[in-house]
Amino acid sequence: MDNRIGEMQVFQRVVDTGSFSETARQLLMTPSTVSKLIARIEARLGVRLLERSTRRLSLTQEGQIYYDRSRALLVDLEEIEHDLSTGATSISGTVRVSSSVGFGIVAVEPLLPAFWEAHPNIVIDLSLSDEVIDLYLDHTDVAFRVGRLPDSSLTALKLGTAQRLMVASPDYLARHGTPQTVEDLAHHSCLGLNFRRSGPIWPLQDSGRVQDRNLSGPLIANNGGTVQRLALAGAGIGRIGEFHIREDLREGRLIEILPEATRGDTEDIHALFIGGDNIPHRIRAFLDFMVPRLRAFLVAP
Repeated sequence: MDNRIGEMQVFQRVVDTGSFSETARQLLMTPSTVSKLIARIEARLGVRLLERSTRRLSLTQEGQIYYDRSRALLVDLEEIEHDLSTGATSISGTVRVSSSVGFGIVAVEPLLPAFWEAHPNIVIDLSLSDEVIDLYLDHTDVAFRVGRLPDSSLTALKLGTAQRLMVASPDYLARHGTPQTVEDLAHHSCLGLNFRRSGPIWPLQDSGRVQDRNLSGPLIANNGGTVQRLALAGAGIGRIGEFHIREDLREGRLIEILPEATRGDTEDIHALFIGGDNIPHRIRAFLDFMVPRLRAFLVAP
């Protein structure tokens, strides 16, 4: 009889415990039986899933893929059986979501009440950080990322493109004057970022070409929200994504400066997740709800 589901469950337990003997103890099996079962999976697939040593077990690249996809399949199976056995008509569970601070606050959070109206039994475990996290290590289901994506096995859905603008408060401009050229920025307080995808270099259009400008000031922050708040407080000039400061611009709390200099200064925004089409219902429901609405948000004037 084909018992691949049972084999997957044993493999998952081996990876989670990091030990054949501990897996055997928990599942009331012998360590040799667990070892033979893993060897049988590897023989059937024709690939090595685990690297074995006297100290530890580690996943091969193929083993990581098998672990991730079998985990999603097992979660799906549990949800199907739970829904059928309880007569549930809605999807349930927890979706672990990571987002940059600015995008999470102004784009993701406002959509959550409507999402819960459609899916009241799904819990969103939301973490906001402008640092890039590892979806595997942090057990994250969906990550919204701003900026260039590294090569990986993750599935990426492009949501749109964020235009970055240079802005300052009316108070700051009244006290220090409005820059008229890119060169004028060297005499102003420029509010910077310190996380890995950013830095003190601002790529600005000047004389028809992009030039990297090393601009500094009194602040280097690890998130765009801090830059936004300090710009609103009149501390200097910030270079911030348009979606983040849309309402501030509309209400006149921030003023765009040198718009021609930031033409083409953009970053793509993606939703990333593990597993391609083979993902649990709760994650699919979250993506199906969020992706079209976030795309609409990013193209809004």
